[in-house]
Amino acid sequence: MALQVGDHAPNFTLFSSDKQPVSLSDYSGRPLLILFFPQAFTGVCTTELCNVRDHMVEYNSLNTQVLGISVDSVFTLAKYKEEQQLNFVLLSDFNKKVSTAYGSLYNNFVFDMHGVSKRSAFIVDADGKIVYAEVLENAGDIPDFSAINQKLKSLAGILV
Repeated sequence: MALQVGDHAPNFTLFSSDKQPVSLSDYSGRPLLILFFPQAFTGVCTTELCNVRDHMVEYNSLNTQVLGISVDSVFTLAKYKEEQQLNFVLLSDFNKKVSTAYGSLYNNFVFDMHGVSKRSAFIVDADGKIVYAEVLENAGDIPDFSAINQKLKSLAGILV
């Protein structure tokens, strides 16, 4: 079951595409946008993450850190980040623990793949509470970035 607004975000530590451990608690005290995505080098994922890349100035102005999480290996994510010039942290949930904890794991995916991250978006506030949660069943859909940006602006005290 996916996490809901009001739930405390489960802490985690995963390795980044830079092969460094990164924990949720590293970002306490500031808003965090967590984006789970199915697989690097796929069309919809690339569209979604490049859109985030292209709007990073806005996220920075809202003091928001962005994390992208998939079950891809750190090596795959490093190559993907380099090729797409992504300017935010990518984390490998290769063992599927975090995707499971957040209710963001497809049991069955295309080509008979099992255990792939669902496309999802969570905003965690400065106190570690989930204030926005969107888990998509259709991997072809993209999170509602208009709603995400409105929520981040409201956290920053900007009238929307």
